[in-house]
Amino acid sequence: MSVTTSLPAPAHVQRRAGRGRVGGSQRAGYVFVAAYFVLLLLFGVAPTVYALYLALTTEGGRWTGLHNFIATGRDFRFLPAFEHIAVYLVIWLVALVVLVLFLALMLHGAVVRQTVPFFRFLFYIPGALAGSASVLVWLFILDPPISPWHFVLSVFHDSNLGQTIAPGHLPFIFAMIAFWTGAGGWIVVMNGALNNISLEVIDSAKIDGANAWQLAVRVKLPLIKRWVVFMLILAFAAGTQLFVEPQLVGAASLGMVSVTWSPNQLAYYLATQSANFNYAAAISVDLLVVGLMAAALLVFRSKMFEIE
Repeated sequence: MSVTTSLPAPAHVQRRAGRGRVGGSQRAGYVFVAAYFVLLLLFGVAPTVYALYLALTTEGGRWTGLHNFIATGRDFRFLPAFEHIAVYLVIWLVALVVLVLFLALMLHGAVVRQTVPFFRFLFYIPGALAGSASVLVWLFILDPPISPWHFVLSVFHDSNLGQTIAPGHLPFIFAMIAFWTGAGGWIVVMNGALNNISLEVIDSAKIDGANAWQLAVRVKLPLIKRWVVFMLILAFAAGTQLFVEPQLVGAASLGMVSVTWSPNQLAYYLATQSANFNYAAAISVDLLVVGLMAAALLVFRSKMFEIE
């Protein structure tokens, strides 16, 4: 009986085959990325460049430098709009970090694992509603005579919608709406990040005597720090763009809420009511700069991209 053995291919043949496979996968990757890159150029980079051009010129295209930024900064509605959005962001981001991480950790530490998919789905349901639809739902909830939570509103002595959506309440109301619609998706993301933590790491901490609190604070949270920073960057950027919520609440309040409550509303008002697209573009560039500065601060302070 003869035994036939197969010898490995020569090294130069293996290298050529490897290059062929890698080259094919690289080409496929470029094809997939190209579609996103084209959309990014058309709907991201090009509008940004055009907004910057408008912000630095007059209606006739004459260069004005920083004149539009200075003029909008001196507008009596400019500082209040940014103050409103700053208060809203503080409430929204604190609630987002604390409650999202708490709920994600609770899901990750659930005793009955079969219930986790159900709760993930339950948390995510509100995110399926569009921004305008969620605002209409909340207007129904916040109107004491018809609200299913009228007994809660009565504690704050609110007897009508006008009292509930008083100007001083708006940052809290918009933060509740934003949390209700946006937190569920982040709970799912954070739960996925926690599920990527090695069980060996968790078991080692338990063997060393770590209780549930120590395990969450000293083991799990540090290992998902980058995801938390990523959430903060995107939530901050989205929060500065607040528009739909104050716009619809203002329409429902019949003028009780200013049409320039947020910077985005002020830019929209200047563009549509005053036909001054250059001033509106200047405010949009202001928001872009604020978002980029906050993102850079978070990235560098957290050392997000450093390889440990």
